[in-house]
Amino acid sequence: MKSTYSFSFEKLEIWNLARALVVDVYSITEKLPEKEKFGLISQLKRSMVSVASNIAEGSTRSSFKEQAKFSSIAYGSLIEVLNHLIISKDLNFINQDELFSIREKIVQLSLKINNIRAYQVKRSNE
Repeated sequence: MKSTYSFSFEKLEIWNLARALVVDVYSITEKLPEKEKFGLISQLKRSMVSVASNIAEGSTRSSFKEQAKFSSIAYGSLIEVLNHLIISKDLNFINQDELFSIREKIVQLSLKINNIRAYQVKRSNE
């Protein structure tokens, strides 16, 4: 039986962008060496899932101040993902084109997270 109910976070563009990036990051980790299973692979996966999870969890909070806190955590995790990807490129685990492609998506998502966070902060000060 398929549920027709959608939670509010499922309708958020930023959550859907983060979700798509989770898939991209998981695909990239398939290319990393097995020796990085408990290093970069684990860090990349956990950081990227954290972005989507914090967006989802923040959407359930009743105050704009709390929502902004979760948006800030999501942003920090997204920057952590970018850091890990840059390091992966430095170690020649991924190439410049792969980094550039995913970096563009990260930039797009980071701008949207910052915009929603700014709105939440503004509303929390009203």
